[in-house]
Amino acid sequence: MGKPAYPRPLADNEAMAVANQLRISPRKLNVVAQLIRGKACGQALAELEFCRRRIAQDVRKVLQSAIANAENNHQLDVDRLYVAEATVGKTLVMKRFSPRARGRAARIEKAFSQIRVVLREWQEEAH
Repeated sequence: MGKPAYPRPLADNEAMAVANQLRISPRKLNVVAQLIRGKACGQALAELEFCRRRIAQDVRKVLQSAIANAENNHQLDVDRLYVAEATVGKTLVMKRFSPRARGRAARIEKAFSQIRVVLREWQEEAH
């Protein structure tokens, strides 16, 4: 006898992908996540393709993974998907020291972050 099945945290018309331990601060990553929130998947991919920020390519990979999850695991229509959520979270922080003047040292914090992308399928309204 095993554990009971954990219920799916998303609705039937949603798919998700997560990237952990991205080497960028959450504030910088949130700027790129803001670009794609609420947009159709094709438009969001094009936006990330031509974004000049370094982390945009990693966000693009997460978005492509979410699209593949929606298509292969949940049988959703790719043409009707849009980015419902793009949330950024803080993970670990590496602490390093840098030498300063007069024998002192200054702490440098190298932040890591994670991103969670949730795609949803458009619903036609029945009138």
